[in-house]
Amino acid sequence: MQNEVINAIMARRSIRQYHATPVARDTMMQIMTCGINAANGQNKQSWEVRIIDNPAKMQQIQDLMVAGNPALQPDMLRGCMRGAPVMTFIARDLGYDFSAYDCGLLAGNMMLAAQSLGVGSICLGSPVRFINDAANSAEILSLLGFSENYELCLCVGFGYANESPEAKPRDINKVQFVD
Repeated sequence: MQNEVINAIMARRSIRQYHATPVARDTMMQIMTCGINAANGQNKQSWEVRIIDNPAKMQQIQDLMVAGNPALQPDMLRGCMRGAPVMTFIARDLGYDFSAYDCGLLAGNMMLAAQSLGVGSICLGSPVRFINDAANSAEILSLLGFSENYELCLCVGFGYANESPEAKPRDINKVQFVD
């Protein structure tokens, strides 16, 4: 018996090379609808998401990251988004202890929904570090427009895969029943 959810989980890979074709906004809204339907503590929905699908706006953010991190290599900063044509920036509510978990669950649902729709994805921490540590982080975060008391904690890139990576081995021995 085939199970669509299990098939999506087993087929999903982190995509690091994308075609330039943008993901349609209605497709991204389907992905986001699945994301916001993730389990979350006390139904606080303690996240905010900003979607960048405009190449000029993406370039502006990357330029600001480069300007704000002068000690780092510009190519490394520009490459940290892996060329995904759509980038989601996820912020957590600093007033709720479990918000980071909620954001992770949101991102997981988004990536599985994307897989089921033929859209590749990659979960990224590097842009978060480069934005939060930038000398001009306030300017970048202002551009994203998160509410007060929210902190950028995760980025997920989306696009149509230009690669088909194989699954890396997983260690089932790290899973044990406790009797």
